Amino acid sequence: MPQAKGMGVEPEIAFGQVLRELRKGRDLSQEALALESSLERNYVSLLELGRNSASLKTIFKLAPALGISVAEFMSMVESRASEKHSGKARSKG
Repeated sequence: MPQAKGMGVEPEIAFGQVLRELRKGRDLSQEALALESSLERNYVSLLELGRNSASLKTIFKLAPALGISVAEFMSMVESRASEKHSGKARSKG
Protein backbone atom coordinates (compact mmCIF):
# COMPACT_ATOMS: atom_id res chain seq x y z
CA MET A 1 0.00 0.00 0.00
CA PRO A 2 1.60 3.31 -1.00
CA GLN A 3 2.06 5.95 1.65
CA ALA A 4 0.15 9.21 1.35
CA LYS A 5 2.37 12.19 0.59
CA GLY A 6 3.69 13.72 3.80
CA MET A 7 2.83 10.68 5.91
CA GLY A 8 5.53 9.32 8.16
CA VAL A 9 3.96 6.06 9.30
CA GLU A 10 1.30 3.89 7.63
CA PRO A 11 -2.10 4.49 9.28
CA GLU A 12 -2.46 0.83 10.28
CA ILE A 13 0.94 0.89 11.99
CA ALA A 14 0.15 4.17 13.75
CA PHE A 15 -3.22 2.78 14.89
CA GLY A 16 -1.57 -0.35 16.25
CA GLN A 17 1.14 1.58 18.10
CA VAL A 18 -1.41 3.88 19.76
CA LEU A 19 -3.70 0.94 20.58
CA ARG A 20 -0.85 -0.97 22.26
CA GLU A 21 0.33 2.09 24.21
CA LEU A 22 -3.18 2.84 25.48
CA ARG A 23 -3.81 -0.81 26.38
CA LYS A 24 -0.53 -1.17 28.25
CA GLY A 25 -1.01 2.23 29.92
CA ARG A 26 -4.24 0.90 31.39
CA ASP A 27 -2.52 -2.34 32.41
CA LEU A 28 -4.80 -4.45 30.21
CA SER A 29 -3.82 -7.67 28.49
CA GLN A 30 -4.91 -8.20 24.90
CA GLU A 31 -7.38 -10.75 26.22
CA ALA A 32 -8.88 -8.32 28.75
CA LEU A 33 -9.22 -5.60 26.10
CA ALA A 34 -10.78 -8.08 23.68
CA LEU A 35 -13.30 -9.19 26.29
CA GLU A 36 -14.14 -5.59 27.24
CA SER A 37 -14.63 -4.58 23.60
CA SER A 38 -16.36 -7.77 22.39
CA LEU A 39 -13.54 -8.63 19.99
CA GLU A 40 -11.29 -11.67 19.56
CA ARG A 41 -7.85 -11.54 21.23
CA ASN A 42 -6.08 -12.52 18.00
CA TYR A 43 -7.83 -9.66 16.19
CA VAL A 44 -6.56 -7.18 18.81
CA SER A 45 -3.08 -8.61 18.24
CA LEU A 46 -3.36 -8.17 14.46
CA LEU A 47 -4.54 -4.58 14.93
CA GLU A 48 -1.60 -3.83 17.21
CA LEU A 49 0.80 -5.28 14.66
CA GLY A 50 -0.73 -3.15 11.88
CA ARG A 51 -1.72 -6.24 9.89
CA ASN A 52 -5.44 -5.43 9.91
CA SER A 53 -7.35 -2.19 9.45
CA ALA A 54 -9.93 -1.43 12.10
CA SER A 55 -13.46 -0.74 10.96
CA LEU A 56 -15.38 2.21 12.32
CA LYS A 57 -17.46 -0.24 14.35
CA THR A 58 -14.29 -1.69 15.89
CA ILE A 59 -12.93 1.75 16.76
CA PHE A 60 -16.21 2.55 18.51
CA LYS A 61 -15.82 -0.66 20.55
CA LEU A 62 -12.16 -0.14 21.44
CA ALA A 63 -12.20 3.52 22.48
CA PRO A 64 -14.60 3.19 25.44
CA ALA A 65 -12.88 -0.03 26.54
CA LEU A 66 -9.66 2.02 26.71
CA GLY A 67 -11.37 4.85 28.60
CA ILE A 68 -10.93 7.36 25.79
CA SER A 69 -13.25 9.03 23.30
CA VAL A 70 -13.18 8.02 19.65
CA ALA A 71 -12.11 11.57 18.76
CA GLU A 72 -9.17 11.49 21.19
CA PHE A 73 -8.14 8.04 20.00
CA MET A 74 -8.17 8.99 16.33
CA SER A 75 -6.41 12.28 17.05
CA MET A 76 -3.58 10.30 18.65
CA VAL A 77 -3.46 7.98 15.63
CA GLU A 78 -3.40 10.93 13.23
CA SER A 79 -0.54 12.55 15.17
CA ARG A 80 1.42 9.30 15.14
CA ALA A 81 0.81 8.74 11.44
CA SER A 82 2.16 12.18 10.60
CA GLU A 83 5.36 11.77 12.65
CA LYS A 84 8.44 11.39 10.53
CA HIS A 85 9.43 7.78 10.33
CA SER A 86 13.01 7.15 11.43
CA GLY A 87 13.41 3.71 9.84
CA LYS A 88 14.82 2.83 6.43
CA ALA A 89 13.54 4.72 3.43
CA ARG A 90 10.90 2.78 1.56
CA SER A 91 11.79 1.72 -1.91
CA LYS A 92 9.38 2.36 -4.73
CA GLY A 93 8.53 -0.31 -7.17
